[in-house]
Amino acid sequence: MHARSHIPATNRLSNPTPAIAACPAHEPDPATEFDLLHSGWYSTEELASLLKVDPSTLRRWRSATPPQGPPFVQIAPRLYLYSIPDTQLWLAQKRTDPSEAA
Repeated sequence: MHARSHIPATNRLSNPTPAIAACPAHEPDPATEFDLLHSGWYSTEELASLLKVDPSTLRRWRSATPPQGPPFVQIAPRLYLYSIPDTQLWLAQKRTDPSEAA
């Protein structure tokens, strides 16, 4: 049997408060802040396909000391994501710095 909430129905959030972002004082300034959650993310397989490398190459780059390749975020033990803007910046730097070795 599932436990029921001990909060009376009248105290539950029937009319939730607006999000902080809805308050003009807390609106992010596009010139100074970047919303990472809406910028997009690549999985290892997606990025490998775009870079035309095997996913094992990205895994090897991540485990190198120091790590190579585009910046990544470890979400779970076997789940890594790559921010699209960070990946684009990494690619731009690779194009302008021929001494960078992949």
